[in-house]
Amino acid sequence: MTALTCRLWWASPDDASPALLDLLDPEERERRARFRARADRDRYLVAHALARLALAREAGCEPAEVAFTLHCRSCERRPDPRPEPHGKPRPAGAAAGLEISISHSGERVLLALAHGVAVGADVEQVSADRDTDGLVDYCLSPAERGDLDRVPGDRRTEGFFGYWARKEALLKATGDGLSGGLAAVGVSGPFEPAGVLAWDSPDAPEHVRLTDLDAGPGYRAALAALTPAPLTTDTGDTAALLGAVRR
Repeated sequence: MTALTCRLWWASPDDASPALLDLLDPEERERRARFRARADRDRYLVAHALARLALAREAGCEPAEVAFTLHCRSCERRPDPRPEPHGKPRPAGAAAGLEISISHSGERVLLALAHGVAVGADVEQVSADRDTDGLVDYCLSPAERGDLDRVPGDRRTEGFFGYWARKEALLKATGDGLSGGLAAVGVSGPFEPAGVLAWDSPDAPEHVRLTDLDAGPGYRAALAALTPAPLTTDTGDTAALLGAVRR
């Protein structure tokens, strides 16, 4: 079976520049403006400008020809869906047929791009300031809580965010997002090779691949794809992509 290659693009909020604003459509500029903190606005700007540039390069078109529709699988099943567009961005226009997932945390911005296969990516900054003990029941199954309790204390926080990144990547791949229930997805221990052990949902995908990503010290990241094929990755040249806009 031919492997699926997913291209990854890594960036930083420090890559934000006024030139990137021209790449956002009016709705994206409006959503960006709602963030109160500059760091949040910069992360959003870099992530969405990078997505449009990477998709344009992959599709062989101009960035202005790339459009997005937003899809929330949870709302599609509800009788009273939220009226405003939200959810996972799906490329449209000249980039239709490509799939992306966007994530950002701290100093990391991550874009995953694949051809014709739904993907989900998540990066999490490992922060001792977060109340991870208060989130354990929301995120982990009883078996996972037991495994985390056996992790040495100095690695427990990292282990928790390893679980979170894997689970959110899986739920982003399906389009459910966090409303899909992190605890409904069972994954391998945070310091074991990434794998899906259980998925307590009637809408669980038939085929899924999961792998950890190296986001550098102080971060955990994961990539999921809804495919039976082996999953491989390569990394795009973010500096060259964004640099072309600045010039």
